[in-house]
Amino acid sequence: MIARLRGRPDGRVADGLVLDVGGVGYLVQPTRRAAQKARGAAEVTVETYLHVREDALQLYGFADSAERELFAHLLSVSGVGPKVALAIVSGSTPDELRRAIALDDTARFEAIPGIGKKTAQRVVLELKEKLGSAADSPAPKGEAAPHLVARAALVELGYSVVEADQALVDVDPDLPPEERVRAVLRKAA
Repeated sequence: MIARLRGRPDGRVADGLVLDVGGVGYLVQPTRRAAQKARGAAEVTVETYLHVREDALQLYGFADSAERELFAHLLSVSGVGPKVALAIVSGSTPDELRRAIALDDTARFEAIPGIGKKTAQRVVLELKEKLGSAADSPAPKGEAAPHLVARAALVELGYSVVEADQALVDVDPDLPPEERVRAVLRKAA
């Protein structure tokens, strides 16, 4: 397996990023963070995952090992292939995704194109079991309901699920949901 590549970004193509490693160009399907890391860099190190199929070998690139690890876990979920797993990992940081899993936050996954309600529920259920205590740590006890209520209110006001989560990160988690929403709206104004 090819676990890591270090080389010169040699441009983007429709299929991904070409990384020149010692004169050999590797075509890598990068996450958003890996692509940003490569943009404008003279040399970049990309963690990789080689996905082997009957008819193709596909190389996926990640900004760090946490992204790659989460990608590998996602591939083990029934109904999640490499393209959907890449979309999930590209949409949020590994910590945000682990937090969503710990909070049983299926809406976070449903907001990603290509994922329906059943797949989102399966991702949360199966990864919560696999990630175990690592998934339990990002979310303090008792935070799930107020956070989800505040996020739902922001979504009703036109925010996307991801935008609402990002806006709530800077708000005091001890506030009740309605105060969290007011704080986000004040900051936006």
